[in-house]
Amino acid sequence: MTPLNIFKKQKVAQIPNAKNERPRTKRASGIAPKVLKGPHVTEKATFLGEKNQYVFLVWPDSNKTETKKAIEEIYGVDVLAVRIINIPKKKMRLGRIEGWKKGYKKAIVRIKEGQKIEIMPK
Repeated sequence: MTPLNIFKKQKVAQIPNAKNERPRTKRASGIAPKVLKGPHVTEKATFLGEKNQYVFLVWPDSNKTETKKAIEEIYGVDVLAVRIINIPKKKMRLGRIEGWKKGYKKAIVRIKEGQKIEIMPK
């Protein structure tokens, strides 16, 4: 890659407006791999799925706005709310051996009514 190619503009997608105004532009951010680790599939998460809420594991340095952008970028849904939960590390013991179970960060994402995220392919 030559040094001049570094400063080229990104491709811009056109988003049509309903009011026939000047079309808005949306840039591809590529933020999703830096924020999302993947879906968090548990019994509680499946119950939340019935209420249009989905649970994802996220990287520890991510925040709500980054998570919202990443979900909208990957799944193409409208995110209404994001709740972030930090699960602390826990001390575990197996006989005489002590250690730590890793902590993690998860996000509960609420999407617009009528939309759906396909987490587990059928």
